[in-house]
Amino acid sequence: MPFMEQMKKRFQLLMFLLWTAEITAVAQQRTVQNRPYTDLRPFHLGISVGLHVQDLEFVNIGEQTVVAEDGTSNRQTLTADQDRFDMGFNVGVLAEARLSEHFQLRIAPTMYFGSRHILLHNLSVLAPNGSPTERRQTMKTVYVTAPIDLIFAAPRFNNHRPYVMAGLTPAVNLSGKDNDYVKLKRYDAFVEIGMGCDFYLPFFKIRPELKFMYSLVNSLDTKHINRMEDKGMLPYARSVSDARAKLIVLTFYFE
Repeated sequence: MPFMEQMKKRFQLLMFLLWTAEITAVAQQRTVQNRPYTDLRPFHLGISVGLHVQDLEFVNIGEQTVVAEDGTSNRQTLTADQDRFDMGFNVGVLAEARLSEHFQLRIAPTMYFGSRHILLHNLSVLAPNGSPTERRQTMKTVYVTAPIDLIFAAPRFNNHRPYVMAGLTPAVNLSGKDNDYVKLKRYDAFVEIGMGCDFYLPFFKIRPELKFMYSLVNSLDTKHINRMEDKGMLPYARSVSDARAKLIVLTFYFE
């Protein structure tokens, strides 16, 4: 009997919990929706602000022949890498078209303001303290982009709606100097994927979104080596054969 009584009490408790969960779910489903018709608009505009970090993925050539001023040559190994990440910011506008209940097409011209810190090492020439000789470069970067994204959104639940996105981003690099060790090309193209969620407030909709951008082409401007005035910089400039730009972006869209 004690066992049967315990089972009965547990069953009653389980039924009570299920009943409570059902009541809670019904109550949630009946939450008043803010801006209930905003997703039915065929076209709408907005603005965006956000933060991001920029990275460069280098391919180093390894050992190379370095010719000294006196004409002698030797083999040296030089490398390049980004040694730290600084936060940048981005601002833009957006235009979004409703394709169906779950799909939207978005164009969001955006400007990215950031920097990269590049550390170059000559592993074959040591400093007095015994460490490899190093050079540093701070690369200020300004991108003007025009991403074209396809958004797949889940059904709206109360006042939020999660989604995933993917797209292509042509970009124009407005920065770079010929006397830098590393210089990026003026034009680039990125693939981007990300996720976000719409939050419907009484007077507007806010959309936080996290996305990852990766360059589809070699971003390195190898021709700038021919325009460098300081020939002592050439071995460091030649140490890299390929560079892929990467960005991690957190954006807040307001519609």
